[in-house]
Amino acid sequence: MTLPVPDSDALAASHALQNLIAAEIARHDGALSFTRFMEMALYAPGLGYYTGGASKLGAAGDFVTAPEISSLFGAALARVAAPIMAQSAPAILEFGAGTGKLARDVLTALAADGVHVDSYAIMELSGELRARQQEALQDFPQVRWLDDFPASFDGVVLANEVLDAMPVALVRKDADGWRELMVTVEEGEFAYLPRAPGDELAAHIARQIPDADLLPDAYLTEVHPVACGFMASLARMFGKGKGAAILLDYGFPAHEYYLDQRIGGTLMCHYRHHAHPEPFYLPGLQDITAHVDFTAMALAAQDAGLEVLAYMNQASFLLGAGIGELLLQRHDPSDLLGYLPQSGALQKLVSPAEMGELFKVLVVGNGVALPDVLVRADRSHRL
Repeated sequence: MTLPVPDSDALAASHALQNLIAAEIARHDGALSFTRFMEMALYAPGLGYYTGGASKLGAAGDFVTAPEISSLFGAALARVAAPIMAQSAPAILEFGAGTGKLARDVLTALAADGVHVDSYAIMELSGELRARQQEALQDFPQVRWLDDFPASFDGVVLANEVLDAMPVALVRKDADGWRELMVTVEEGEFAYLPRAPGDELAAHIARQIPDADLLPDAYLTEVHPVACGFMASLARMFGKGKGAAILLDYGFPAHEYYLDQRIGGTLMCHYRHHAHPEPFYLPGLQDITAHVDFTAMALAAQDAGLEVLAYMNQASFLLGAGIGELLLQRHDPSDLLGYLPQSGALQKLVSPAEMGELFKVLVVGNGVALPDVLVRADRSHRL
């Protein structure tokens, strides 16, 4: 594996985080859950990937998200948010707002359509990204930042590529049953240590993995207790109020997630636009993600009292939201220099060979209805 070499300051920060994780392992009798390892690698104060100071997004970072590709993405989301707010409240809460571009694009598109947003709240764990958001959104006085879930909320929740960054548990099917892969230290290096899962994790395995006992030996995969807990927190926040959460991410329904041939799981790391499967490589300097099990997310939402309003691929969602019409409204096809780059960006967002099929959209909520064009595109029966 050949990856770009970090500078000395970045290496020192990673070594500090490695020492912190090793001390945590020692305090837990030599073995730490992968969930906790991933949490520390991503979110340890001042040292984790999302809480440190390095750039995450764009050419100088490690990956590019849909809002960075085109403003049409945010404008399409605005078209869905507006009728939901009309049925609930003129408020938006965004989790993990990246550079702030999605918020800016959504607010700009809503304002152009005469839709006022009283409050646009952002929950962001990354200090570096929060600073970029504050600069990008300084012209929008209704934007504020939160450190925790509000006690109650009516309106629209947006979460683009948030669920995939939530810590997962790694599990493997051995000849004598399922094992949780813990993290230990061997000869100064992090290594896996299989152990029998506790009752709570065993319940997640049984709930999330269809026909778990029929999968082949050595089958490695993830289950998602933290993300399921996030869905339950959304339900508590909405309570008996009205609104909807729109969650966009890459992933599969359970019957596609846990295929026999996906024997190595979906865990992936991103470093300087290189993807690789080694989570122990320079903790704190790379993103660690797993594909989303959308069936598990829908079930967690339902179990907590929310309704599953829609599920579909990103292409169906964006096209149903009118992203093609937005392209033609904003860019004259006869102006090739202006039109072709935006047309290419739209193609990247909706093409099955790009983001259109791998990325899915799950909408859950209370007391609101989606536009008919999205209801017709709903594929929640495939969850």
